[in-house]
Amino acid sequence: MSVDQIPAVGDGEDAKAAPVAVATAAAALRTYPVAPGYRVNVRSGPGTGYAVVRVLSEGASVSIGCQTPGTRVSGPYGTTNIWDAIGAGQYVSDAYVRTGSDGYVAPRC
Repeated sequence: MSVDQIPAVGDGEDAKAAPVAVATAAAALRTYPVAPGYRVNVRSGPGTGYAVVRVLSEGASVSIGCQTPGTRVSGPYGTTNIWDAIGAGQYVSDAYVRTGSDGYVAPRC
């Protein structure tokens, strides 16, 4: 059976949605390095007033699910109020994550 003889399935909507799903999955898998030489506090919310839930070791990388404004922090990558959500109830200041941008690189939370 040749490829041109395979019957089409559905109305093509799945094929149209596939690039969006692939792009979303690729974005979700992208990781960003934490500033070299730093152990970074992971907090329960987007600010320094939230509890530390764990500490990222030197050389760690994080996946950013979404970003939200919070406490303004100065770090090796500048001063920002952007906080990166790296898991459920886990936030790090974007001032310590090398995203290559001064702005948002992920959807807002």
